[in-house]
This record gives sequence, C-alpha cells and structure tokens, in this order.
Amino acid sequence: MGKTLISEQTKDKPGLRIRTLLIAVPIGVVAAMVTFMFRLAIEGLTRVIFGTSVDITQAMPRYPVYLWPLVVGAGGVIAGLFMAAARRIEKQEKLSTDYLQVLGAQINRLPVRTSLLRGLSSLSSIATGASVGREGPMVQFAALAGSLIGKHLLKLPVYRRGDIIAMAAAGGLASVYHAPLASAIFVAEIAFGVTALQRVIPLIIASGSAMIALWLLGYRSSLYPLSTTPFTFSLSALVLTVAIGLVAALVGLALLYLIERSKKLFSGVASLPLRLGAGGVLVGVLALATPDILGNGYDVLTRIMSGDALTYSLALLLALKIIATALSAGSGASGGLFTPSLLIGALLGILMAIAARELGIDAGPAVLFGAIGMASVLSAVTQAPLMAMLMVLEMTLNSGLLFPMMLATVLAAAIAHRVKFYGAYSGMQAHFHRAEAKYDFDTTLIAELVVPGLTFAPDEPVEKALKASIASQLRYVYITDNDGRFLGVVSIHDIADKVFNKIITADAPMQCVLNRHFPVVYDTQTLQEGWQAFRSTNYERLPVLNNPTERKLLGALSKTSLIGKVAGFL
Repeated sequence: MGKTLISEQTKDKPGLRIRTLLIAVPIGVVAAMVTFMFRLAIEGLTRVIFGTSVDITQAMPRYPVYLWPLVVGAGGVIAGLFMAAARRIEKQEKLSTDYLQVLGAQINRLPVRTSLLRGLSSLSSIATGASVGREGPMVQFAALAGSLIGKHLLKLPVYRRGDIIAMAAAGGLASVYHAPLASAIFVAEIAFGVTALQRVIPLIIASGSAMIALWLLGYRSSLYPLSTTPFTFSLSALVLTVAIGLVAALVGLALLYLIERSKKLFSGVASLPLRLGAGGVLVGVLALATPDILGNGYDVLTRIMSGDALTYSLALLLALKIIATALSAGSGASGGLFTPSLLIGALLGILMAIAARELGIDAGPAVLFGAIGMASVLSAVTQAPLMAMLMVLEMTLNSGLLFPMMLATVLAAAIAHRVKFYGAYSGMQAHFHRAEAKYDFDTTLIAELVVPGLTFAPDEPVEKALKASIASQLRYVYITDNDGRFLGVVSIHDIADKVFNKIITADAPMQCVLNRHFPVVYDTQTLQEGWQAFRSTNYERLPVLNNPTERKLLGALSKTSLIGKVAGFL
C-alpha cells in the first residue's frame, strides 16, 4: 500500500500536466463567482443596516454623527462573537484556517466551519466600517471552495489538493483587484516561496479564468485606469520616485508596528467581542473627522486616482487611515491589508508630489506618483515586491510606470527586509529564512565547520588508535607525517579484524594498515561541495586539507554538521 502511494506520487506530479491546466479553468471561474457573491453579501448587509448599498463612506452619513462610533462598535462586537467561536474550534481541534498558513504548512485542506465563522466575522466588520480590506475573506472563501472541489468533486488525493486551493486563491484575488498575473505571483511568493514554472502556470490560468468570468458579468475595466496619463522620465521624476520608495518603506513599517502595538494594547481586553467592539468604537470616533477613513478605502482611492479633489487635508486622511487600520487590525478584525495599504500609498505618493511641486520641482502628474506610492507601501507591507509592482500596473494599465515602480517597490521591500521585517504574512518569514539558509549553505566555506580529528604518526602502534577510538567513538584516525601532511586514514574496524585474526599484532605500526586513497575535502571549498563529496561516500567524517598541493591536515568535516545546515532550508 505504502509503495503504491509513493509510486503514484512520483508519477502523478501536478506540474504542467494537461489535466491540471484544464482543472485551473473551472477553479478560476468558481473563485470569481464566490468573490462576486461575497461582494453581493456586503452590499445586501449594507442595505439592511443603512438602507442603501453605496460605499460605507457614503452610507454612514445617513446616521447622526453621534451614532457612528456605536454602529462601528456594534459591528465589532458581532464580528468578535463569530471570531471567538472560530478560535474556540481551532484551539480544540488544533486547526489552521487561513489559506496561506494551510498552504505553507502543506496541510492541503481548509476547515469549513471555522472558514465560515471567520467569513461572517469579516462580513460584520466590513459592512459596519472597520478599516480592513475585503480581499482577505473573499480569497479565503474562494480557497475554501477550491478545497471542497478538490476533495468532493475531483476526489484528488490529499497531496494534490494544495494546488487546487492555491489556484482558487489566485482566482479569488484576481477577481478582487482585476490583476490576474499579480495575483498568481502573490500566491506563489507568499504561499510557496517559489516561482517555479510548474506551480505558477496553473495559478495564472486560474486567475485569467476568474477575470474572464468577471468580464462576462460586466466588470471589464481596470480599477484605476491611468493609461492615458503619460509618465515623463526626468531627473526630478527619478529623485521623487526614489524618495517615495524610501518613505514608503518607513510608512509600511510604521503601519505594521502600530498594528502590533495595537494588538498588545487590546490584549488587555479578555473578551474578543468586547475587544473588536472597542476597536470599532474608536474607529467610529475617528470617523467624526471624516467618514473616508471607514471601510477598506476603495471608494476614496477611486476618487483620488480619478483626480477628484477632497475637501480636507490629504495629510489628515493619511494619518487617520493609518491609525484606523491599526485599530481595526489590532483589535482582531478579520480582513486584509491590501486596499488600506494601497490607499495609504496613494495618499503618500500624491502628497510627496505636491510637496515637490511646492518646492519648485515639477516631476509630473501627482496621480502617477500616487500609483508608485501604492505599489511601494504594498511592497513594504507584504514583502512581495514583484506582486506589488505587477498588481498596480494591472490596475492602472500604464506601462510607462514599469521602471519607476520597479525601482520604488524593490527599494521599499529591501529597506523593510534590512530591518528584519518580514511582512504582514507569517509565511514570508519562513521563506526568507529558508532562502538565507540556502544562500549561506552555497557560500559558506568548509573551513568554518572544521572540527579536530584523531591524528597519529605512521610508525605509532595500532594499539594507540584502538584506545583513542574507544574514548572518542570514531571509526577512522588520520595519519600525518612530521610536517602535518596528510598520508591517509586507518580504519579501527580493519585494525580490530586483523589483530583478532592474528594478521598483525597490537604493536604493529599504523602504516601497515594505511588507506592512502581515502576521499578528502579542502577548507576553501563551499558546504555545497562538501555535501556533494558526502553523497558519493558512506563515511560520517571526511578529512579537511588546506590545498591539493601541500595537503596539510586541518581537521575533519562531519556529515552531522552539514545536515544541520541543510535542515535550515529543507
């Protein structure tokens, strides 16, 4: 049975099999339908609460301002009740619900009850104005649909269902942001930590299928079309782009720092419903300054990117949106950080472009630098610069922004990574650690892992080697001349066998059992080369020499020490 399963897994790799690619099409369509229905659920709940299905920033003013904190707070309490129930089940059954954590841990299935409860929690928070994104629950439900299809309809073996979940997640994200390529790259970067061809292509197909489904429903335009606004490359534009990348990294770090601080502050409230309710009340109080801080910020972002002037300070909105997002996420509201990060980035980019113009530096239309800010802050927050760049490019359809976005997103991600910040997704930390461990393995020299070895002269009696071996439990001892040059090794088992069979005596010199053709490694070789040397032998240790010419013995390299290094990235 076990051998059959192993053989099946070896032959039936998902990769680029035609069946896998064909499965990706309906999976993407289903993901689009799921996110579409969740969007309708938000509109329906908003209509029930406010009597209209417009965006929360326009719906909230239908109530008197003194009720705003109560509305957001009540939504938080209800969301907390659902979330508390989900966490209780997760704790009892030791489940992981988040699709990214499930994919990262290779569990390959999503729990239904806790996914639904978390989705209802998100729905309650979003419909009442919590400053979180909609993409989180939408993609979670899409991934859940993929999990159920893989298990019940396709009846795939467990080891194959993770790829179906990933396809559904990519399709869901694509249908939220109308960015199929960036969505596929995001799932590959965050969930898998790789962009291997055999795993990315099915994700791209699923994302593209989701977009086709949305087009058939009438959603054909990009979210923030800027294709007719040309980006003019100049020295001032380059300097402003670099500045946006630098400041975006700091803003992204500040946002995540405030979220962590908010979590610590709210941790003093034991009841989860009360915790989310308190967060909602505080966000509602901030909304008294402007209701535009409510919700995920999509409607405000659309107005800003369309060039509409706001009636208050952009700097005020930027500050309040950061605080509101920190309060909502810190109190435990279930949702995403994508759209809030995009709004924060757009405000930052536009503000910096306006400030540059006030200083006499006209780098171009401020809205273009708003798009660069969107990608930069998203890159710093997620630590996925490739996804951030592609997503904003797909949302704006402005190919002229490619180079400045490349520069700003990589710069923002690099600075965030430099301070050992691994983004809003826990899986990224594991991917970074694996990548760093692999880099160290490929570049570290054997000299750093050399340990002492048992060394004797060729004319010393074999009895000394036997006694030393009993004390150290080593199977081989090394033989060197008076200048420390390596001559070969002596096997303790070989000595014991020949002494027992009276071929030699205990006082025989070691040179009579010397093996001069034992494999060696050199201290200037990398650990990768050392690993290759061990692969062709069954020895636990190999002698380490200084170079092939002098052949001076420096010590030994143990297989155990190499395995410890390999474990860091496997």
